[in-house]
Amino acid sequence: MAEVVRVGLNLLFLGEHSGGVGRASLELVTELGARPDVQLELFVGGHAPMELLALGSQVGARVTRVPGGGRPGLRGAVAEYVALPLAAIGRRLDVLHSVGNAGPVTVPGVATVITVHDMIWRRAGTDWGDEQARRAMDRAVGRAVRGADLVVCASRDAASDIGRDFALTEDRLAVVLYGVRPASIDDGAAVAARDRFGLGAGPVVLCVAQKRPYKNHEAVIRALHALDDPAATLVLPGAPTAYEADLQRLAAALGVSDQVRFVGWVSDAELDGLYADATVVMLPSRIEGFGFPVLEAMVRGVPVICSSTTALGEVAGDAAVLVDPDDQTIHGKLGERLGIDIKLHG
Repeated sequence: MAEVVRVGLNLLFLGEHSGGVGRASLELVTELGARPDVQLELFVGGHAPMELLALGSQVGARVTRVPGGGRPGLRGAVAEYVALPLAAIGRRLDVLHSVGNAGPVTVPGVATVITVHDMIWRRAGTDWGDEQARRAMDRAVGRAVRGADLVVCASRDAASDIGRDFALTEDRLAVVLYGVRPASIDDGAAVAARDRFGLGAGPVVLCVAQKRPYKNHEAVIRALHALDDPAATLVLPGAPTAYEADLQRLAAALGVSDQVRFVGWVSDAELDGLYADATVVMLPSRIEGFGFPVLEAMVRGVPVICSSTTALGEVAGDAAVLVDPDDQTIHGKLGERLGIDIKLHG
């Protein structure tokens, strides 16, 4: 009989709207929980999503709430650097895996693994956050990776960045590419999405990305304008940010406000409906550590236009239309994918 390994997952950071990192974390719980040679422990904060708690129960994992976990400031630091290591030692774990870019500096007697998804807070500068937030992230990630036994990255591009910036040797880095589950094509979901978001009968361009400047939504809005097709609709799901106001002003200036849907955060079921209804998915980000929407579109048979730079080109391979995110030919590529004769406007 195989030896059982006691594995703890540090999920203190995980809340209701955690995007691709949250989805990867839930899939990790599912897969590890299904292994007979793993005894799984989940350490969560006060804002742990109900989906995670239900999944933990479903796979037979023990769930421990760490007071202050996931909170900013001193309470969060005490949870991450004191309470969590003590809990891991008390549970006699073999491995503690922190899956959200940061984790304890050291856990005596326990092997530590950390997943660092990207280096966007360094590469994107103020497009990611203010100076204080970026310095805090730098300190947290730096402390964790220097003390970790293994650093996991979602792409070779991200691993190259992380290894170089933190002077990590290759034997301490592992590239583990993400995957997505096969999706059923649901015509009913597509109809529901059209009704729910008022998408009309024309082509639908979908851009699934946090509303931050480095995601380069403005290129998609300009591409929509260049189509010169009033029946086309652009859908931009995601929680509102200050950048969204900039995008709204751009859409108004270009005269396409009526064709752009800023739909806010959507549920998994609503996102499935949007993918089912999409004519094409665009992701012209200037930097990514992976790029889940590329695979989510492909597994549903939706054509993809995405950046050739950073991890996106690596993830898409030759199965997408690759573009330079700052090249005006993005406009033409969208027209080609939709089969529309476009007229560029200035």
